[in-house]
Amino acid sequence: MERRMEKLIRSMTGELQRKEGLGEVGAEELGRLCARVSALLQAEDWGPDTLDALRRLFLIVAATKYSRRLEPACVALLQTALRSPRCPERLQLLCAAVLREMAPSDSLSLSCGQAQSSWQLGLVASVLLAQGDPQQVRTVGQRVIKVLLESRQPEGRSLTHLLPVVSRVASLAPDALPEEQTKALSKRLGDWLRYASVQQGAAHTSGGFFSTPRARQPGPVTEVDGTVATDFFTVLSTGQRFTEDQRLNVQAFSMLRTWLLQAGPAHPSATDADDRSELEGSTVSVLSAASTTSHLLPPAEWLREKALEYCQRLLEQSGRRALRKADSDLQKACLVEAVLLLDLLCRQDPAFLYRVLPCLRALRARLCGDPACARALLPVARFFLRHGEAAAVDADAVYQHLFTRIPSEHFHSPMLAFEFIQFCRDPLLLLGSNLDLLKTSFPNLFKFLAWSSPALTSEFVALLPALVDAETAVEMLHLLLDLPSLTAALDLQLRSSQAVSERPLWDISVRALGCLEALRDPQAQGLFQHLLRAKASGTTERLTPLHQLLQPLASCARVVQCAQAVPTLLRAFFAAVTQFADGALASRLALLLLERSDALFQVEGYEADVHRVLSSQFPALCKLHPPLVVEQAKELVEFVGSLGGPSGTGYMLTSVVWAVGEYLSVSWDRRCTAEQINRFFEALEALLFEVTQSRPSAALPKCPPQVITVLMTTLTKLASRSQDLIPRVSLLLSKMRTLAQSPAAGPMHSEGDLGAVRTRATELLNLLKMPSVAQFVLTPSVEVSQPRYHRDSNTALPLALDMVSRLLEREASLLPG
Repeated sequence: MERRMEKLIRSMTGELQRKEGLGEVGAEELGRLCARVSALLQAEDWGPDTLDALRRLFLIVAATKYSRRLEPACVALLQTALRSPRCPERLQLLCAAVLREMAPSDSLSLSCGQAQSSWQLGLVASVLLAQGDPQQVRTVGQRVIKVLLESRQPEGRSLTHLLPVVSRVASLAPDALPEEQTKALSKRLGDWLRYASVQQGAAHTSGGFFSTPRARQPGPVTEVDGTVATDFFTVLSTGQRFTEDQRLNVQAFSMLRTWLLQAGPAHPSATDADDRSELEGSTVSVLSAASTTSHLLPPAEWLREKALEYCQRLLEQSGRRALRKADSDLQKACLVEAVLLLDLLCRQDPAFLYRVLPCLRALRARLCGDPACARALLPVARFFLRHGEAAAVDADAVYQHLFTRIPSEHFHSPMLAFEFIQFCRDPLLLLGSNLDLLKTSFPNLFKFLAWSSPALTSEFVALLPALVDAETAVEMLHLLLDLPSLTAALDLQLRSSQAVSERPLWDISVRALGCLEALRDPQAQGLFQHLLRAKASGTTERLTPLHQLLQPLASCARVVQCAQAVPTLLRAFFAAVTQFADGALASRLALLLLERSDALFQVEGYEADVHRVLSSQFPALCKLHPPLVVEQAKELVEFVGSLGGPSGTGYMLTSVVWAVGEYLSVSWDRRCTAEQINRFFEALEALLFEVTQSRPSAALPKCPPQVITVLMTTLTKLASRSQDLIPRVSLLLSKMRTLAQSPAAGPMHSEGDLGAVRTRATELLNLLKMPSVAQFVLTPSVEVSQPRYHRDSNTALPLALDMVSRLLEREASLLPG
């Protein structure tokens, strides 16, 4: 029923949305439409005008984010039409759809007892279930299952519309159905699964002169490969027409997993399970397997037996070569569902495990050799993940195939990508012996992320803590920063593919002929192979030449989307790394940030976004390992001296300069020397002079005031630790204050920026007039840095700041105006 409703809606949505903007329908227009619908329903006009009006009404209430209120009279007439035996089914379908969209509603007067047919009962039940009332769910479930069980012979459409309602009730409230009714329906479901007719449905004939009984004789159903079926009917059986019990067979299979999971049999006791497992694993169990299908079994076990037989039959049918593509797609879908059902059956009753293993071993071998069945391999791998240890099965070959070939060959399949990452997040995989394989396969997993970043970003944010460790952190950070270039490389790889019919859609506005030629260049092959590697190699490559080759693809929509996701992934990465990083790893990551800050793929806005994240993480790494600044002093001085001015907003420069001022101190590392302080001072002094004396240009943009103020503050901190530098800093700060007051600086900076520079220079100059206090304030000890020294007015730091302020204010008042 729901599928018919969706098909009906799709057939009318396009036309109506082209004619009018449904989101712009106001209350007044909606009121006029309700009045029109009410008039038509009251007159019992079941013609095309009513159908069109109800379509419009449904689309308006369904396409609106907020709740729409209809006139009570209209709601009442919709319910009357839904109950009327004279109203056509298409109109009743639309009436029920509108009422469901209005849920929850206080003006409903429907009840299951008013339904005069199974068709009406199914529609009324769907409306009542949409209300979300637990008591209503219980009442509907008991009424529908009672009708199902009291119907002896499936005539017309007496049952097919009620099974979806039972499935929905089982999902919403598993305890809503009485135990006796549950057992009875389980027995009937088993019968529908196993004993549906193997003859096609009879054709409807007019009974004319030329019609003969022989011509009307239905033939047997066939398999997907066209051969006559020699076993019982399943959802993969084909034919021209189907009988009612065959339709019930299909519906029973579609709801089977929900029924077993929610309202199905309880788990057997551990003792019974052990006994059954020993029996099933013996030779006697093979000889007695046929007897287990006896009707003497309890309904729960009867249903499980029939479900097992049905799934084994589907596994056999899925190996046939389908004549039509639609049947081939159906084979894959049914194969996935069958394996999921077998997994559930083995979890509910471990005795099934030894009967299922042989067919799943054969299935595993078949699927590993068939690239078209990649999605079906995931539930098989999950089955072995859950039951492999109990069955003493080594499933390493499955996992190797999954993590090595599937991402490389099928990264462009969005549904497979999502299901694959969901499989990787399975707790059994994250806590088991296969975690090392998962960690070393992160370059392959990142191909899914690079190609479908908007859909998978949140999944990878949750998965990253399990993937990263001390051995893979550096390589993973490189790959995260190179993720947009990985997207471009994958795009290029697909463009060069010979399988034109299997290519996904890409941005046709981007011309990549030069990139395709570069892909064949032997000198670039090594970099391409490194970027597209399947496993962690433990090495890194500088990909700047490859970035230049891929630059024509930087404007692709997929590359831009990937670049927008990288900052979120970087935050998740560093949040995970800081939980276990030691000093050595923190130093390596800090140097990597400096190295990669000017070696990023040039996508619009990407560099600024990444610098914003990296600039916040560099101080965090220094805080995690304060001796980092002293240990990497040479590299930091080279980084500051090689910049020649800040790029963009100066995030990275500001971060590094602040960290130098904060952690280049004996209080953090006893190895800090005056020579190191002087070396940093000279580099920062030259940088400050360069950024303030040079005029802005295209090559050297305007220096942000934050960079200037941080440079002045850091130079003052260094001077407070090596007091021979105080005269140089005082002179420099005086020049900066004078420069900020000069008219020549006006065109380069706003008045607010200049005011901030003047204020900071004045504050620092005043503080340096008392060197001992300056050292106490600018280089506080670890104890003074604790919050209590800032909250308690009786501690040393607030008193010192207050004293300095008073003394300097008094001194300033004595100076001539």
